[in-house]
This record gives sequence, structure tokens and C-alpha cells, in this order.
Amino acid sequence: MAAGTRKRSRAGPAARAAGLCGQWLRRVWQERRLLLLEPRYTLLVAACLCLAEVGITFWVIHRVAYTEIDWKAYMAEVEGVINGTYDYTQLQGDTGPLVYPAGFVYIFMGLYYATGQGTDIRMAQHIFAVLYLTTLLLVFLIYHQTCKVPPFVFFFMCCASYRVHSIFVLRLFNDPVAMVLLFLSINLLLAQRWGWGCCCFSLAVSVKMNVLLFAPGLLFLLLTRFGLRGALPKLGICAVLQVVLGLPFLLENPVGYLSRSFDLGRQFLFRWTVNWRFLPEALFLHRAFHLALLATHLTLLLLFVLCRWHRTGESILSLLKDPSKRKIVSTLFTSNFIGICFSRSLHYQFYVWYFHTLPYLLWATPARWLTHLLRLLVLGLIELSWNTYPSTSCSSAALHVCHAVILLQLWLGPQPFPKTIQHSKKAH
Repeated sequence: MAAGTRKRSRAGPAARAAGLCGQWLRRVWQERRLLLLEPRYTLLVAACLCLAEVGITFWVIHRVAYTEIDWKAYMAEVEGVINGTYDYTQLQGDTGPLVYPAGFVYIFMGLYYATGQGTDIRMAQHIFAVLYLTTLLLVFLIYHQTCKVPPFVFFFMCCASYRVHSIFVLRLFNDPVAMVLLFLSINLLLAQRWGWGCCCFSLAVSVKMNVLLFAPGLLFLLLTRFGLRGALPKLGICAVLQVVLGLPFLLENPVGYLSRSFDLGRQFLFRWTVNWRFLPEALFLHRAFHLALLATHLTLLLLFVLCRWHRTGESILSLLKDPSKRKIVSTLFTSNFIGICFSRSLHYQFYVWYFHTLPYLLWATPARWLTHLLRLLVLGLIELSWNTYPSTSCSSAALHVCHAVILLQLWLGPQPFPKTIQHSKKAH
């Protein structure tokens, strides 16, 4: 009799758990339409997509051939440091000289040892698969906190992009390493960990300086949140970390290190451009064209700072309220996107610089003229442009048209963080 009582007591919690699970599944089925449209279900949809991505990424690694592009060059560059060469002008690989900051050297030195001096490609692919899944997790956490993008869009951000899977696990570029650190930085900023967020941001810059495209937005947020005096220590964190990481190379040849790792005037080859294929090569290489792009970039940033990111009478304390998370993400993502629109050249691996931000840029600022279908069309055309190899005049032009549509929406659409919801947590 006592045994029967114990059996029922053990079965009780299990039965209740099974009942709750059944109720939850029935509720999900009843609300399946809301599941795809309501941002509050972001984490549930994200969990399902991440599980699917584990299988997809594993299949890609084992079924699609790896393509060698820069991995061997990375390994040769860090091997030079391991052998005692700290003069950046003497470090190079098969594809040219080392042109990335010191953080890249340390991280890929770890990968050098983890992959048997760079020879175990399959191990490297699995490491980058974990990096890919970590990137998705960090991006989903950002979208969950901003609560603006309908979950059905995330399918196109995950499972539907061949190019992004290729960049991570079939090409092993350093761009994904920089971006995962950048998304970690944004999560820390959303958690109001500004010091740690700036530290991770600087670490991301030390891997690849494309992350500097987010810097104008970060500077604006720091000045708005802390004022000039309060922002200086945070900026100091970024600067000190760069000096500490680069110290061995700065002591050996400071000019060589700075000119190689932060070379803003580096010339790109026309044959690899994704965004300017319709231009004559002579114009693409001309310095006047580069200066015009830079001037346009800076002008548009200034206009967004004055007319879109800032509102007259807006309190500095507003960044401490719920909509601040939207403001942080919108400012950083827009800053980066403007830089990409006016880049001197975009190569195929650069797609990850803004791929995971596109859903937010398209859906966070609602515009009546841009329906869900048109937004998906823009996403599809961007994906098609990046998957066209070699790029053509049409694919480059289509990419610019899509970028123009997004810019127009960001400029004309209502603010994603209007004043009216600063006093309403329900709106968040």
C-alpha cells in the first residue's frame, strides 16, 4: 500500500508537467498566426530556428566542399608572430601582407593551435559553426529586447541565406569573429554595462576595423547618455585596449603597425567589388570618387544625428527608460548601414557586416508604403545580389536600389522610439 502511494506521488509531478506541456502546445497551435507576427514570441521562434540551424550547419560542413581563400594566409601571418616577428611590415601570407589589428593575431593564434597549426580544416569549420550559432543567439537577444520585428522574418535571417553560411563555415573569414564581438558589445550596452560594452567594441575593432562603421553611433550614444566629460572614460577604455593589444608590435615598429592594421586608404581590386560593378574601373579606382563617397557618408551621418537621432527637448534621462533599447540598436545599426551604403567597395565576405541587422532596419520603423511583402522583396534582392558571382552591373545596381529604399524608410519613417511611449512600458 505504501509502495503504491509512493508511486502515485512520483507520478503526480510528472503528470502535471505533461499536462502543462500539453496545454502550452495547444495554446501555441491556437495562436500559430500570432506566433509568426507578434515580437513577444521572438525567443520561442529563435529557439526553434537555432535547433534547425544546428542540423543545417552540420549538413553544410559535411556535404558542401570547403573553399580555401584566406585561411592559409591567416595561419601564415600568425605563424610569423609565433616565430618571433613583431614588425608588421614583415608579416604576410599567400594573399598579401597582414592588414588586421593585433586582436586578430591573438584570436587566430588560438585557432592556429586548436587546429593543429591550421591543418585541421574540419575542426576549424566546427569552431566557426559554434561561432555562427553564438552570433545567432546574440542577435536574437537583441531582437527580443527591442521587440519590433515579427518572428516570421527570422527564417530569412537564418535558414535561407546560403552566402552567410558559406562565409562562416565554408570560407573561415575573420569578419564573423569581429561581428560576434560586436553583437556581444551591443548586448552589454542594452544591459547598461557601458564600460564592458565599450571594451568588447574595441576588441571587435582589433579584429577588423570595419566595426568602426558603428563608431559614430556609439559616440552619439555616449555623449547623449553621459555628456562629454562622462563619455571620455568610456572612450579611454577603447583607446587603452587598442594600445595594450598592439603593444608588442608598437614597440617593434609603431609606424608599420599603424599603417598596416589601420590603413584607411587601402586600394581594393575592381574584380572583387559587389557594389560598384556598373562603374568604369578607372572611376572606381579614382581618388576623387573615394573622397566623394566619404563626403556623402559624413554628410548623411550628420543629417541623421541632427534630424533623426536627436529631438529638441529630449531628456538625457530618456535613455534610461524602456525605449532606450530601441534607440541604442537603431542608432548603431543605422550608423553602420550608412557606412556600408557609401563604402568604396564591398567584397563577398563583407555581407556579414550588416546581414543580421537588415530585419531591424526594415521592420523597426513602420512605413505604410512598405508592406511586409515589399520588405521581403528587398531582403530577397539583397540576398540575390550578394549571391551573384561574379557580380554584374545589374546585381550591383539592384543592391544600391535596395539600400536606397532602406535609407528612405529610415529617413521618412516615424521614429522607432517616439516620445509618446517613453511613459508607457506596455508599448515596449
